[in-house]
Amino acid sequence: MARLPYADPDRVSEPVREALAAVPPLNVFRMTANAETAFRPWLAFGGALLSSLELDARLRELVILHVARLSGAEYERVQHVPIALAAGATERELAAVESGDLESDALGDAERAVLRFTTEVVQDVRASDDALAAVVEAGFSPREIVELVLVIGQYMMVARVAETAGIELDEPAAVSESAERGRRS
Repeated sequence: MARLPYADPDRVSEPVREALAAVPPLNVFRMTANAETAFRPWLAFGGALLSSLELDARLRELVILHVARLSGAEYERVQHVPIALAAGATERELAAVESGDLESDALGDAERAVLRFTTEVVQDVRASDDALAAVVEAGFSPREIVELVLVIGQYMMVARVAETAGIELDEPAAVSESAERGRRS
């Protein structure tokens, strides 16, 4: 049982009710809808992170799953494993991230650099000069690095809302084409 009540669609404002009707019926949306004035902008921001980044979708999903692991956020993990697979992540990559084995041969140099960077941002707020240099050396543009930090921050926030509010697990949402955009060939 959730620690906080989910927003009642019959008691929220019309714009929030319309927004809830437009997204999958997931508990994370029902809970976050309690923050009525922030809900729709948050949906837009989250949508941009899942559909409009230069950052590779597969790497984005590995980062989200790493944030979930570092944050102890089961809800986030359950929702994003299918998205990661749809975005091109392999079962071996997912196993390495889930176990925290960032030295796994399932991961390439770019993945290792991004995941180490993610660890430092989550745990230390400021990535070290070495971690930042590693993502630059791996070929990430300033745009991609800032997008990476935004993804990390968004999913740290989602993890904290989910865990603090006690959001109950949903079946994973159907993976949309927009979740796969940005996938590099």
